[in-house]
Amino acid sequence: MKIKEILNTTDHRPWQTPRSVWKFYQEWNNAIFLHYQVDLDQLKKIVPKELEIDLYEGTPWVSVVAFTMEKIRPKNLPSFSPISNFNEINIRTYVKSNNKTGVYFLSIEGGKSLSCKIARGISELPYRLSKIKRTDNKFQSKNAEFNDILDIEFTVGAHMTEVTELDKWLTERYALFQDSGDSINEFEIHHLEWPINEINFKKLEIDYPRFKNIIHKNPDKIRYSKGVKVIAWGMNKKEKSSYNTG
Repeated sequence: MKIKEILNTTDHRPWQTPRSVWKFYQEWNNAIFLHYQVDLDQLKKIVPKELEIDLYEGTPWVSVVAFTMEKIRPKNLPSFSPISNFNEINIRTYVKSNNKTGVYFLSIEGGKSLSCKIARGISELPYRLSKIKRTDNKFQSKNAEFNDILDIEFTVGAHMTEVTELDKWLTERYALFQDSGDSINEFEIHHLEWPINEINFKKLEIDYPRFKNIIHKNPDKIRYSKGVKVIAWGMNKKEKSSYNTG
């Protein structure tokens, strides 16, 4: 589907796309979702107080998402695969700000050093380098600095023709919020609805010592998606002093 068609398909969104010109195109492909119900008090310790933690039926969630970033590029330039294509793992939770629901990243790992450096420099998102290997049915990552390990062997199951409300709540997010010191950076994104598949694990080893109180080896929900094509707008900085934190 062409970018114009994606931009014109908006009925599934909770609010309209920005009127300004978009800045980046990217694809989030072959995504593995590990979703965890977590304790609210534990989560509050690691989410900025300027952001309200979003709840589903009274419960907060954290997700580990392992996927392949492809074809990332600025609006008027072609992608360059040695930089534009790399494997990524992000750990995210779900927040609200300015009447918009979005995600907040607790961690982002990329499999290429230069890609991480460029992405971090442009977006100020917390990219860091990990050793990541991927095949059709395996996803393996190791970070020596933080002793982080993810080792998955899986098979993709059936496509879900009826996606649950919780699945939509966990995936259909069109804003990113990130702490950058004195500011909260806000990003608007757009894509079609995620196609969702079941997934079966032959092996699932996950160990993130920094998040041991919220991430463990038994996710509460597991899903797979072949991916989405994503349109992103520029970064909007909002001073923390302008937030009413109660």
